[in-house]
Amino acid sequence: MIRHIVMWKFRPDTEAEQALFLDGLRSLQGVIPQLLRSEVSMNVGKGNYDAVLVSEFESLEALEAYKNDPRHQAVSALCKSIREQRAAVDSEIFSK
Repeated sequence: MIRHIVMWKFRPDTEAEQALFLDGLRSLQGVIPQLLRSEVSMNVGKGNYDAVLVSEFESLEALEAYKNDPRHQAVSALCKSIREQRAAVDSEIFSK
């Protein structure tokens, strides 16, 4: 299993677009079959990044299929238009 974590820092005065982007990300759950689980949330603290996505996939290949899905790419295009920074980590989840 792969855990995909992405954080974004948004440009000022893009709150409406941020809401559309985050709602768009949430709407992919149950639509793109490779996306097993996802959680999207805004930072409630000050500073650092503004929002985070934590998602899970069966494999790196499944993650790549998700990234290349046209529905994800449409949401991602909106993000690219409003973000200042992005950080991502893909890690393997080991069973206990």
